[in-house]
Amino acid sequence: MNPKTKLGILALVSVALIVVFMTIQSGGNWGYILPRRGIKIAAIVLTAAAIAFSTVVFQTITNNRILTPSIIGLDSLYMLTQTFIIYMFGSMHLALVNPNLDFLLSVGLMIGFALLLYRFMFRKEGRNIYFLLLVGIVLGSLFGSMTTFMEVLIDPNEFLVLQSRMFASFNRMNTGILTVAAVSMAGIAIYCIRYVKVLDVLSLGRDHALNLGLGYNGLVKRLLVVVAILISISTALVGPITFLGLLIANIAYAFMKTYRHSVLLWASILIGIIALVGGQLVVERVFTFSTTISVIINFSGGVYFLYLLLKESKSW
Repeated sequence: MNPKTKLGILALVSVALIVVFMTIQSGGNWGYILPRRGIKIAAIVLTAAAIAFSTVVFQTITNNRILTPSIIGLDSLYMLTQTFIIYMFGSMHLALVNPNLDFLLSVGLMIGFALLLYRFMFRKEGRNIYFLLLVGIVLGSLFGSMTTFMEVLIDPNEFLVLQSRMFASFNRMNTGILTVAAVSMAGIAIYCIRYVKVLDVLSLGRDHALNLGLGYNGLVKRLLVVVAILISISTALVGPITFLGLLIANIAYAFMKTYRHSVLLWASILIGIIALVGGQLVVERVFTFSTTISVIINFSGGVYFLYLLLKESKSW
């Protein structure tokens, strides 16, 4: 089966799930149902595209298929930001009550952190991507510890507000946030078109990329900034989903069986849409909102992560 056929199958499954999600148990109230569910579908598509693209690019840069961009601490910084605002000002502060302001603040802080981290890491020669990952892990642990410390001290009622932000949710979206996220991602997509074929060369490794004439360090820095922006947008949009990128990227590798990123990127995005729409259907129709989609995705991704580790250990 050629890659185009496989992409066609994924696209058909994605469309079928979206149609089911939009029409199931509608009761004929289309004027009310379609706009509300349409916002969720738009959020799902944007989130799947951001996480899928950033994860595949990040794994190509690091040449490691069990790493995700969350390893550099962006998810932890998001939770630290939300916790700090509630700890200092309370849950009724404008930065939290206004979803547009909360979105822009979270994205701005995460992008700023990523830019400072990359600038500091690559300021001297000899610094490589693995040193950056190590520093990101340490800072992520620091942010997590600071978040836990403030969570212990805040009022229990305030903690309930914070708890709703610890897990990804497609139920608190509004059109304003989606518009800003969609415009930002459209700009990133236009910027990244030129790098799709270059990613095929980067997947060969640093030495081969340099031998083939790529400006490796500059290219990696630009792509890492793009990854940080995409993760910032997806996390601020719906909340952290730690294992989604790992899950959809590795399924795309296994299903497509190709090195071409023009195929892998589309496949991972479609698989992400299938996973999120299917997961949201399970949350709403099976568990009746008693759990969140991030719990389902993280459980499935954690099991798959263990499988990948066992698989790699056997190959050693």
